[in-house]
Amino acid sequence: MNTYIRFLFEFMSVFFKGIGMIVGGFFKGIIQMFSIQDYLYVIEFYRKDFKVAEWILVVVAVIVMLIMLSLIVLLIVLFIRKYFKFRKTLVEQESMLKEIGELNREVATLVEEKEKILAMKVSQLGLKPGEEATITSEEDVNTGESDNLDGDLDSYRFSKLHAIDLEYRDYKVQQYGNTFTLEELVELFRNFAASKLKLYYTSNMIRLFISGLSATKLVILQGISGTGKTSLAYAWGKFIKNDAIIASVQPSWRDRTELFGYFNEFTKKFNETEVLKGLYVAGYTDDVYVTVLDEMNIARVEYYFAEMLSILEMPSRDEWIIELVPSVWDNDPKMLKGGKLQIPGNMWYIGTINNDDSTFAVTDKVYDRAMPIDINDKGQVFEPIDTDSMNINSSYLEGLFADAKAKYPLTSEMEKKINDMDDYVIKHFRIAFGNRIVKQMKDFVATYVACGGTEVDGVDYYIARKILRKFEQLNLAYIRDEIDPFIDFLDKSFGKEHFNECKDYLLRLKKMV
Repeated sequence: MNTYIRFLFEFMSVFFKGIGMIVGGFFKGIIQMFSIQDYLYVIEFYRKDFKVAEWILVVVAVIVMLIMLSLIVLLIVLFIRKYFKFRKTLVEQESMLKEIGELNREVATLVEEKEKILAMKVSQLGLKPGEEATITSEEDVNTGESDNLDGDLDSYRFSKLHAIDLEYRDYKVQQYGNTFTLEELVELFRNFAASKLKLYYTSNMIRLFISGLSATKLVILQGISGTGKTSLAYAWGKFIKNDAIIASVQPSWRDRTELFGYFNEFTKKFNETEVLKGLYVAGYTDDVYVTVLDEMNIARVEYYFAEMLSILEMPSRDEWIIELVPSVWDNDPKMLKGGKLQIPGNMWYIGTINNDDSTFAVTDKVYDRAMPIDINDKGQVFEPIDTDSMNINSSYLEGLFADAKAKYPLTSEMEKKINDMDDYVIKHFRIAFGNRIVKQMKDFVATYVACGGTEVDGVDYYIARKILRKFEQLNLAYIRDEIDPFIDFLDKSFGKEHFNECKDYLLRLKKMV
């Protein structure tokens, strides 16, 4: 065993001697570089042979060497300073994390105190935390019904919705006798926005907007900041005499509770949002309503709006139901059935998007279910006809949309051209039209024609915004050589004077390479 120990010691010493030589050699090298004695020895050895010109070069060599040694010293000093600065940052971060931990504990304590105060407040209302509200109306006690519309609002978990029930308890659906056509609606809205709000839009922009409303419940207004995206939605709310519900999206939005609110298990109250109130009011009427998701991509749309995207895709509106609470109370709002609320069909959703570095990219899942409309140009001022706002029945407006779809279906010639284009795009770009996109296109183009546009322009705009947009996901350098042949194909199929939206978009893609 002693023999093996000596062997192991000598064997490992080879390795550690190598490390020692590396470290020792490094420091020896540093010492050698700064050995003034060696430099002087070399100069002394050759000085007798130097002439005047050579002495000048010697001085230059000495200066260069001094500069190099100074730079090395500077680098070493900077490295040491950076190291200590880094250590200081780590210490400060640890100290900051400790402070954050202490602040979190203080916040938790304050929240606990707040909940105790709320509990005392609830107890003053005659309830204990965890105790459900009971029927208080004498009529309901006798009949067993649950339409509790009277009493202190604070005793209801949906106090705001209960207040709406009180306000609309005797409401009857209004019929406004609308007689306008879609083409007239375009000019009515355009003149109203200009004469009353000093907001100027082209007829085509309003035509695209209304056509988007007919194709889907979610319209996305996108473009650079300051071009009037939110103003257009705001003006529409003023025009239909139902102010748009503005939901300013925040970066912290992560789920649907940001839109609809949530139930506080301790206080037994539901935190009701303005969006939820708007949905509830819309359920009572046949008016047109709009909810604006302002800067909707400042948070991930598929996080907070995913459930609504799925619900609005269902073919039957009877299936447009969202669950707010899992349990049922006797004094729940009138239109809350089994803790679930019917999403009204007379509510449209308008999202505004700014395309900049502070926002998230909108996914295909969202774009495929919405109708994007670009607003990148300021409207030109014109002399409008003074036009007042007007009440519009949602059933009448949707009836106009249905009539347009029946009256202006895609022509067989256009359908053939679109199918040929679909085949071309599949072959050269590996992208295909989905069934949802085809259906939306037919609805959008039909309404666009009924609003005073042409079929080819409607198809052009829709394909540019819904199909060609997918090209951005491809390797632009790879498809660059395919763009010019595709433009030639569009010229041959639809005519050189048409499909300018698609051709302009393709040329912009080409410039991005």
